[in-house]
Amino acid sequence: MTPTTHYRGRFAPTPSGPLHLGSLVAALGSYLDARAAGGQWLVRVEDIDPPRCPTGAGDTILRQLDAFGLHWDEKIRWQRHHHEAYQQALDQLAAQGLAYPCSCSRKQWKAFSVYPGWCRNSVCDATKPVAWRLRSDLAKRPITWQDRLFGFQQFDPDVLGDVVLKRKDQLWAYQLAVVVDDADQGITDIVRGYDLLDNTPWQGQLQVALGLPTPRYLHLPLVVTQDGQKLSKQNLAPALAEDADGIRRQLFQALQLLDQAPPDILAQEPPEVQLRWAVAHWSVEQLVATVHRPYQPEF
Repeated sequence: MTPTTHYRGRFAPTPSGPLHLGSLVAALGSYLDARAAGGQWLVRVEDIDPPRCPTGAGDTILRQLDAFGLHWDEKIRWQRHHHEAYQQALDQLAAQGLAYPCSCSRKQWKAFSVYPGWCRNSVCDATKPVAWRLRSDLAKRPITWQDRLFGFQQFDPDVLGDVVLKRKDQLWAYQLAVVVDDADQGITDIVRGYDLLDNTPWQGQLQVALGLPTPRYLHLPLVVTQDGQKLSKQNLAPALAEDADGIRRQLFQALQLLDQAPPDILAQEPPEVQLRWAVAHWSVEQLVATVHRPYQPEF
């Protein structure tokens, strides 16, 4: 990648628990891509869903990133402080006829693969609490983009349905908040896991509808166990190591999982040395475009 001062990347974890090896790979990939481009790397804590975010989990994540040498530029952004910006975006969409209130429950439309749009023209039951949805049938379609690893992508939003923008409990949904924050922070490049690739069409529709720029995307292979289970907090993936030896080994393993072929001797080096080598040698071209990347749990 040609170095540029215009690159702004980010790592945006949900603080539902500590980071694990899979999230380290995503964080490391985004960090290396930004640093190799001579750009900035930001951290945003996506804490808009309090029931999923235990007290202190965000601070734990920041300590983990610091321990692995992944130091960020600029002040940490906490989504919980930006509700007004999300409301302004929703109001704009509603004024354009691209967002609508919906009283339907998942139980009501469980026979359908996606929400069938029953409330698009009027709320089915005005006595019930409402969520707000995006009218994907009226927003830009189809959505296309060139993923830097997986190539040309095209999605017809009908396949995905009308995504929720604000929940019935008045909490903001991920899709709207992430689009507003990426634009407000001037993010030019998004590097994240392949599990979020099918979120990109909704985000593309919102970017166009709100008149916001579209970042470049690089979706990374997912780290899975030997039996194919994605490493995740839901699957009780173990937290990252805290001791110096474990940190060195897990950082080295993350470089291997990113197909960067680090020399074996690097595994004995502290994070700053490993990262210095990794930034100098970062190559997206070495990444293999496979969805799943098994790892050795005994490492």
